[in-house]
Amino acid sequence: MSASPAFPMVDPAALPAADTLVEALVAQLRTTVDPARCAMVGIHSGGVWIAERLHRMLGLALPLGTIDVGLHRDDLETSGLRIRMRASMIPFEVAGADILLVDDVLHTGRTIRAAMNELFDYGRPDRIRLAALLDRGGRHLPVAATFLGAHVALEAGREIVLERDAQDTLLLEVRARSGPREPAA
Repeated sequence: MSASPAFPMVDPAALPAADTLVEALVAQLRTTVDPARCAMVGIHSGGVWIAERLHRMLGLALPLGTIDVGLHRDDLETSGLRIRMRASMIPFEVAGADILLVDDVLHTGRTIRAAMNELFDYGRPDRIRLAALLDRGGRHLPVAATFLGAHVALEAGREIVLERDAQDTLLLEVRARSGPREPAA
């Protein structure tokens, strides 16, 4: 068993550009992903934006899948359904697939657990690996990214938000937490 790669730690006051972190992910993925077989799924919304870029840059043959984890969240009783639910779209056979799940910011692990539950609704994949732009720590579940742009340590009450502007530029920002739970990606 090989040791996990050492991912860099970045300062939350000086986050790298999102595209710089995407490039770091591409460099890691090129050595281990088979473009003919890899099935990529982005988690709405930030994970989809990252997955769109990764999918294009890696030249993957299978179409990109997207999922919304809202119905698999374990905090529906406390936070309710999000107003803006999106349909999941998995345009390939999940059963037996080598899936690369993509999210923007890994925090508690609950979004990833919900995403895996959603994927298993479509079939049993052979393998699921996780790529995330940033890991901010604070895990509640034993979830770790296989591929990661960087680690960032945030103080309580802060969150990292990924936004996409009209020119399709991805922007990372550290803000005061806006709600009682992590945003569903």
